[in-house]
Amino acid sequence: MVQRYGWAELASPIGPLGIAVTPVGLARVSFGGVDAVADDLARRFPCGEDEMAEQLDEVRRELDEYFAGRRRHFDLPLDWRFSSGPQRDVLRTLYDGVGFGEVVSYQELGTRTDLGTTMPPHEVPRAVGGIMGSNPIPVVVPCHRVIASGGGLGGFGGGLEIKRRLLALEGVLPLTLDDMLALPDG
Repeated sequence: MVQRYGWAELASPIGPLGIAVTPVGLARVSFGGVDAVADDLARRFPCGEDEMAEQLDEVRRELDEYFAGRRRHFDLPLDWRFSSGPQRDVLRTLYDGVGFGEVVSYQELGTRTDLGTTMPPHEVPRAVGGIMGSNPIPVVVPCHRVIASGGGLGGFGGGLEIKRRLLALEGVLPLTLDDMLALPDG
């Protein structure tokens, strides 16, 4: 069976984002543009490239609304096939349980999942951090909302400045003048 997929690049206040969809839903978001997303999908689904314009337009619309401050929750269908096992469990727990403008520590997120019972407590934050770093759908599955127990930002696959900007957009941190200038009108 041929697997269809499509990808596009979206300009955003945090830089270009590569987005990729399948008939199931949004499969990938990448910082820095479309090249990594297209290569990743081509490796996973070696045939059947398709534009899928309608699905891509919906992802663009919801992300644009989020960056303009008009969307607090994404209603996009998600294709979770780029995650599995504990990774999928932690990412789904994050997606379902940590809303716009909220943060959770790496430790707390891990205790909300099986990781909290299957590994020593001191190993949980590092395991959750690794999972956040491999999140295939950042921004939409909000790994930027996961912070260090002491209140520090921790790490972020897109870089700490992007994490800070996303948290500022959601009201967790104060907006800087640069943040305000980067936000779309709306």
